Amino acid sequence: MSKQETSRENVEVSQGFPPIAREDARVLILGSLPSEASLRAREYYAHPQNAFWKIMHVIAGATGDYASRCGSLQERGIAVWDVLSSSVRPGSLDADIDMTAAVPNDFVQFLAGHEHIRLVCFNGRKAQQMFQRWVRSSLPEFGLEFVLLPSTSPAHASVTLAEKLEIWRGIIEPGLTGDSDDRLLGPGNESQ
Repeated sequence: MSKQETSRENVEVSQGFPPIAREDARVLILGSLPSEASLRAREYYAHPQNAFWKIMHVIAGATGDYASRCGSLQERGIAVWDVLSSSVRPGSLDADIDMTAAVPNDFVQFLAGHEHIRLVCFNGRKAQQMFQRWVRSSLPEFGLEFVLLPSTSPAHASVTLAEKLEIWRGIIEPGLTGDSDDRLLGPGNESQ
């Protein structure tokens, strides 16, 4: 057995979290799989330098402890989940996710129970790619728009917080009111 195989056997499978969602959610934000910091805290986007909760503070008024922030998202019609239910992920980078061990969440069941969702936003390219690979072809026609947003991860530092906030607001806020249009999405952001 090689050293790489031995170290791979010692890596635990990362289990994702249940979605943050009410039945009346209109926008679904998808990440890839919880990071080490999130797994330790048992909270989505727990790394202190991840911009997700800073952006959600502006968009949804998400403040206070984790339960309060999640409640604010639900009140505004925002759902949060990950593409993967589980995988091996030694570290916190999306590039470290073992694609051969990846298990996607059940989006057919989730979307059937959340019929008001019309906008699915990917928090970064890896989430979009995994969704395309494992989920998209198995979905019945739900009449959804798919949009790639810049990752809130601190590893995605080429886009400033102010730029991320502007892009996220420009997509999510119209999606919450049902006023999103193709002009906002742009051809480069929409999934095929």
